[in-house]
Amino acid sequence: MPRVCFTLQVDPDRLDEYRARHTRVWPEMLAALAESGWHDYSLFLREDGLLVGYLVTDDFAAAQAAMQTSDVNARWQAEMAPYFVGLDQGAADQAIRPLAEVFNLEAQLSAERETRLAAETGDTP
Repeated sequence: MPRVCFTLQVDPDRLDEYRARHTRVWPEMLAALAESGWHDYSLFLREDGLLVGYLVTDDFAAAQAAMQTSDVNARWQAEMAPYFVGLDQGAADQAIRPLAEVFNLEAQLSAERETRLAAETGDTP
C-alpha cells in the first residue's frame, strides 16, 4: 500500500494550541478519515512549526476527494486554518503536496533478498 508524506508550516506562536487541538480529535473526524482511506496517519511537529504528515492509503487522490465531501472535514479545516502559515489555499488539507519517496528500507531489503534467492536458485529476478 502506498505511503504518503507531506509537510506544512504551523505558526510557531501557536504550537501549544495546535498540539492541544490534536490530543483529542473529534471522534467523527477520526471516523471520516478512516472511512475515507487514511490509514496509519500520523503528524509530527518540530519546534519551529514544521509539520510532517505521514499516512498509508490505496489512492491518495481518492482519499482526499472523499474527505472533501465530509461536513466534519469542512468544519475541522475551517477551525484549523488559522494555525497554519504560508497556505496558498484556505484549507491545510488542500495544501498538501506529497513528497517523493527516495528511499525505503523494507523495499530495498526485499529486493536484496529476491536477488540473493535468485542467485542461489539460478533464477533471474
